[in-house]
Amino acid sequence: MRALVIEDEKKTAQYLKKGLTENGFIIDVMENGEDGLHLAMTTEYSFIILDIMLPNRDGWSIITELRRCGKQTPVIFLTARDTINDRVKGLELGADDYLVKPFAFSELLARIKTILRRGPARYPEVLQVKDLEITFLKRKATRGTKRLDLRPKEFLLLWLLASHAGEILTRTYISEQVWDMNFDCNTNVVDVAVLRLRKKLDEPFPVKLLHSIRGVGYVLEDRSEENIS
Repeated sequence: MRALVIEDEKKTAQYLKKGLTENGFIIDVMENGEDGLHLAMTTEYSFIILDIMLPNRDGWSIITELRRCGKQTPVIFLTARDTINDRVKGLELGADDYLVKPFAFSELLARIKTILRRGPARYPEVLQVKDLEITFLKRKATRGTKRLDLRPKEFLLLWLLASHAGEILTRTYISEQVWDMNFDCNTNVVDVAVLRLRKKLDEPFPVKLLHSIRGVGYVLEDRSEENIS
């Protein structure tokens, strides 16, 4: 899942990016309101964290423009403005939540998870392929009764593949979505990650789910019935 942070305080922005990245999100950061609005309007995000007092354009006008144009991306105001009137204004303009600085990251993360749970169907809480079940918000993946011990990037890779079950994903697409990087043909980071994931996901089980497509990429799907004559 990709999210946008519009925050002009560099330390706060870096703190948010680090914490959210560690929890499985790909984060874009914008330090001024005009550029932040442009990115929010042209890119699909799971949620937006928005400050109010920003250079060039404030948070009030950003969310007003988003809602006016029909963009329903969940927005969480994260700001030092702590009056009741400010909170009410933010919610009335269409924000999904309002959190005051200084804040506890654990609380922000809990609020994000709550918003994603009640969000649109394109962000399912649980994915299932054959006997594989993945719960994104709990960072949990199991096959049958066995829980898979996955590193953060392995979990993100598995979630991405399961989100597109049956669809071939190129190495370029995987690297952009999981590592937030442009694919370099001299880099084998995707292949190495897939190899490690396959050892945990497939090697202990008779039915293999993760398949290589030579020269293209990878696909997660159940092919067991194809082998039945």
